[in-house]
Formats: sequence, C-alpha cells, structure tokens
Amino acid sequence: MPVICIETRHTKAFLKAQVNKSDRNDARGIAQMMRVNLFRPVHVKTLMSQKRRALLNARKLLQEKAIAIENDIRGLLRNFGLKVGAVGTVGFEQRIRELLAGIEELAEIVEPLLDARRTLRQHFTVLHRKLLTIVRDDGVCRRLTTIPGVGPIVALAYSATIDIPARFRNSKAVGPVLGLTPVLNQSGENSRVGRISQCGDAMMRTLLYEAAQTMLTRTTRWSWLKAWAMNIAKRRGKQKAIVALARRLAVIMHRIWSDGTHFRWTREATPDAV
Repeated sequence: MPVICIETRHTKAFLKAQVNKSDRNDARGIAQMMRVNLFRPVHVKTLMSQKRRALLNARKLLQEKAIAIENDIRGLLRNFGLKVGAVGTVGFEQRIRELLAGIEELAEIVEPLLDARRTLRQHFTVLHRKLLTIVRDDGVCRRLTTIPGVGPIVALAYSATIDIPARFRNSKAVGPVLGLTPVLNQSGENSRVGRISQCGDAMMRTLLYEAAQTMLTRTTRWSWLKAWAMNIAKRRGKQKAIVALARRLAVIMHRIWSDGTHFRWTREATPDAV
C-alpha cells in the first residue's frame, strides 16, 4: 500500500466540524477524508535534502546558543557596572577578560560561560565549513549564489526546501508555498487583501527576507531586480518592498534551478516569466 503524508492544516479544518473530539472520531474523520479524496498530499523530501536541513538546523542551534551565552555574560557584567560595548565575535572573549582583570571572584563565575561559548563556537565553525564545502561542490547552489544577496546559507537552504523543482507547476507557484503571498478574504461585495500567509517553511522565509534586505541595503552593484524593488519601496514603503523582493527571489531561484542558467543583471536578457 502506498504511504501518503497529508496536509495537517486541512485535516484540522475538516475534523473541526465534529462536535465531539476523540481519538475514535478523529480516526473516522481521517478515514472519511481518504475515502472521498478530500486530502492534499504533502511532498516527502529526499534523504539528501533531509540531511542538508539537519545540518542547517544544527548550525543555527549552535549559533543561537552561543549568542544567548554572550548576551547573558553582558547582562551579568552590567550589574557590576562593566559594559562590554560593541565587539566582534573574535574579540569577545579577550574583551571580557580585560574587564574582569583584578576581579578574581567574578572571573571564576564567568569563566565556565566563556568555556561553553568557546566550545559552541568551535563546533559551529566545523558545521559552517562543512556547509561551505557542500555548496562549493554543488552546481545548483553555485548558480543560486550568482544572485545578489544570496549567499551559501540561503542557496543550501533553498535547495533543501524545494528538493525537487519539477514538483511545482511553474516558478510562480513557489511564492505561495513559502508563505510570501498575501491572504485574500473575500465574501460577496467585500474583498480584503491582508498580510502574507506565513505558511510553509519559516526558516526559508526568514532567509529570503534577509537576502532581499541585503540586496536593497548592502549590494552596491545595480541590477534590474534591485531597481524593481526600489520602485516598490518608493510607492509602498521599504518593508513591503523587501517582502515583495523576497517572493520574487524565490521565483527567480526556482527558474535558475530549472533552466540551469545564471542570474542576469540586465532586464533585456531576463525572461518575462520571472
């Protein structure tokens, strides 16, 4: 028998119509959904994409824990009138030791936190190098990084999220799947377009937003895509322009993946479909 994974949001909406919720009623409701073909199947990712996603999650977890410890150390020292100030990741530990010079009792308390932070940063570096190696050896990821604002992390996360580009009808279908399109609430004569749906992969949506923000604020080289986003920013505001650019980045990345091409900086050489 084939194994089918179904969309949980649709299942919840279908089962919510029942007055009494129980395991027996839920089982009957799911069986009825399968019988009348009211379910929506969910794509099961390949093993390679799952491994890449595990690498991204582990790297992100180590980074978040290290940053949390750094913030906790800042808070502990602030109670004693010691301000760390703006310091990079490399010089953080040296800065802490400079502040704690001559305060042995406080240094003994902070030292275990510095050791834990150092260990987390070392493991984070190992996973980050592994990520860069995967991107360097992957042709799809290398092509995706030709887009301004898209780095190795965004490229690898996109390939792990999309998995198989052929499962989408066209490139424009990627935006709704990642929750980057507005929600439409229409009833009779009333029609309201709300915020983006925010359904789908939250990590990928966040990375696309950061990539779009980087293109608008940090990328110096001009392109037709940045010009398009800047025109939206003039009419609708910067935040809406970044969201719109994030959605279009997802569409362009899918097209580049499907066609085997690179990013085209001029508008004349860009296909109209993207």
